[in-house]
Amino acid sequence: MKLAVFGATGGVGTQLVKLALDQGHTVTAVVRDPARFTVPGHEALTLVTVPDLADTERVRAAVAGSDAALSGVGPATSKDVTAASVPTRHILAALESAGIERFVAVSAAPVGPVPEGDSFVNKRIVYAMTRRFFAGIYGDLAVMEGDIATSGLKWTVVRPPKLTNKGVGEYRIAIGDNVPRGMFASRAEVAHAMLALLTDDRAIGKAVGVAR
Repeated sequence: MKLAVFGATGGVGTQLVKLALDQGHTVTAVVRDPARFTVPGHEALTLVTVPDLADTERVRAAVAGSDAALSGVGPATSKDVTAASVPTRHILAALESAGIERFVAVSAAPVGPVPEGDSFVNKRIVYAMTRRFFAGIYGDLAVMEGDIATSGLKWTVVRPPKLTNKGVGEYRIAIGDNVPRGMFASRAEVAHAMLALLTDDRAIGKAVGVAR
C-alpha cells in the first residue's frame, strides 16, 4: 500500500514509518521539522516537509495518491493541550480534499471507558488519577476523536495505555473497548497494531484498545 504518515518524528510515528517500510509499503512521511526525522533513507520513503498543517493544499498535494493515512500526532508534554485536536483537524480536511478515505490515528486509553473485568486498581485508581492530572491532554484527545468520528472517513482510533520503548511482543487488542488489565504497550506495538488494523474491516468506525 501507499501510506501517508503524520507525526512521523514522534515515538509512534517513527515506528509507523519503520514498520511500514519493513512490511513493504511505500511511505510518505509528512513532518513539520525534518531535522527531527530519524528514519534512514529508503527507496520506498518520501519525506515531505509541511511546517504548518493548516496549509491544507500543501498537505493535500503531499498525500495525493495515497491508499490510506496514519497519524501519530499527539502531545509531547502535559502542557500540549491542543497538540492532537488542532493538527488532526487540518489533516482531516486535507484527506477529504485528496479523496483519501482510510485513516488510523493514535489516541489514549483514558479517553475510553474502563473495560469490563478490569482490575480494582485500574478502575478506582489508575483511570481516575490519570484523567484528573492530565485532564487537558485527554480532553484534547477526546475532541480529536470526536472530529475524526464525524469526518465521514473510514476511521479507526487506537487507544493504548502507558507507552514504552520496547519492541513488538505479544499484545492484545479490543475492538470497540479498552483492553482489560492493560497497563502498558510499546510504541512499536501500537504502530504494528495500527498497520494491521488498516485492512481489518471490523475496526472501521471504532476505537480499538491495544495493550499487553
